[in-house]
Amino acid sequence: MKPFRVLFVCMGNICRSPAAEGTFRHLLKLDGLEKHILCDSAGTIDYHTGAMPDARMRTAARDRGITLGGAARQIQPADLDTFDLILCMDEDNLEYVQQMAGGRKHRARVRLFCEFVTDSDAREVPDPYYGGTEGFDEVMDLLEDGCSNLLEHIRKKAGLEAKVK
Repeated sequence: MKPFRVLFVCMGNICRSPAAEGTFRHLLKLDGLEKHILCDSAGTIDYHTGAMPDARMRTAARDRGITLGGAARQIQPADLDTFDLILCMDEDNLEYVQQMAGGRKHRARVRLFCEFVTDSDAREVPDPYYGGTEGFDEVMDLLEDGCSNLLEHIRKKAGLEAKVK
């Protein structure tokens, strides 16, 4: 069976999207699904290309037992054909990805990440970059909730079982 592929997208790919990727990878590993579901992250701008995730985001994730790694990259048109689902952190990034698609036929479904969030009425994952540490914790709350629901959604859609614990 071909793995299901998810791409998380924010603006710079140093806060929200790498934290979503790390959170989702953590859940996949716990459930033994890392070979069946793959994930990555990207940004809509290239300003931070090659940079590690923001230190404050890494700390907020580490405080929850989640490790963030990787290097920032910009989303490419080929990602629309590589991934099955592209989840954008806010409306601006959703619009960017939709414009990049330009109406052409592609494989990926492009949606807002918060469609999978159930513990909050947030429509977007706020950008914590210019705020204090509480913003990074708020982002992690949204990501943990949304990633859990996303995993359940994909598991049902693909007929995947969780690892027996």
